[in-house]
Amino acid sequence: MADVAKLAGVSGQTVSRVVNGNDRVTTETRLKVETAMRQLGYRANIAARALATGRFGTIGVVMFNLSAVLNVRIVEAVVTGAQARGYSVSVAMVNGPTEKDVRAAVRGLTDRAVDGVIVIEGRVLDTPHLQLPEEVPVVIADSRAAHRHPTFGMDEAAGARAVVEHLLGLGHATVHHVAGPTGSNPAQRRRAAWQRLLKREGRAVPPAAVGDWSPQSGYDAARRLLADDDVTAVFAANDQMAVGVLRAAAERGRRVPDDLSVVGFDDLDFTPFLAPPLTTVRQDLAAVGRRCLDHLIARIEAPAGIEATQAASRFVRPELVIRASTAPPRR
Repeated sequence: MADVAKLAGVSGQTVSRVVNGNDRVTTETRLKVETAMRQLGYRANIAARALATGRFGTIGVVMFNLSAVLNVRIVEAVVTGAQARGYSVSVAMVNGPTEKDVRAAVRGLTDRAVDGVIVIEGRVLDTPHLQLPEEVPVVIADSRAAHRHPTFGMDEAAGARAVVEHLLGLGHATVHHVAGPTGSNPAQRRRAAWQRLLKREGRAVPPAAVGDWSPQSGYDAARRLLADDDVTAVFAANDQMAVGVLRAAAERGRRVPDDLSVVGFDDLDFTPFLAPPLTTVRQDLAAVGRRCLDHLIARIEAPAGIEATQAASRFVRPELVIRASTAPPRR
């Protein structure tokens, strides 16, 4: 660093500011320092920086399924936000929901020297006697506050309530539900909110058809539901299953929305391009990722300013996006 400062004609403190991304450096000075760094082949010594600051500049992310679209949205927000604030991100995949696998993933991150950990999907924590590391702060990206660590997630129940209120408001006598798998916490929360609201409104609560998030399962469930001509409204727990419902309705000659209203959940990229465009619940998962990151960095950089032992729960409210797949029932 002293060699870079000498070649650039600046102080060592100025070089340090450039290396650490400090804004208190003019563009001209920054270019001079970066040119000198390239000429000398300078690279920041991460180990030395960690000894001096007590931080490694790395955030760890633990998750089950990187191929899941919703998980990707959270990770993308975390990576983008972390890079903008001078942090890198290291991702550890959990092979299965066992205590051994979770411990191995978390330990792999802490061994690589991370300043904090974001856990995506609360089922990572659903292992008996699991203790996350005490030496680094942990934040959970999930829709339930089921752990002592700070939690940020979507308000799944609010999204389901918005769907049922919309369909009842259109005049449907009740709402049938194609639920997600019984082992899924988001599916359970959506199903419970659907059931509670129908009971509160004094409406019949039909048995839920259970799917596995796939279009095929939505199609199979809808074929059974639509055998009853009195079914006028179906709430699918995700957009993929709603696609299966649309296909089953078309095969049975039930026009959407004239004969049947259909609502999904998630607002994936393809939903505006379905025929008809799908009414669904939009989840701002990028906001969840940003909130997790903001809270984690605050705990890393100013731990005295945050009560580390108190779990915080923050939920992002989803938005009902009304398109052409819902309408009042035929009289």
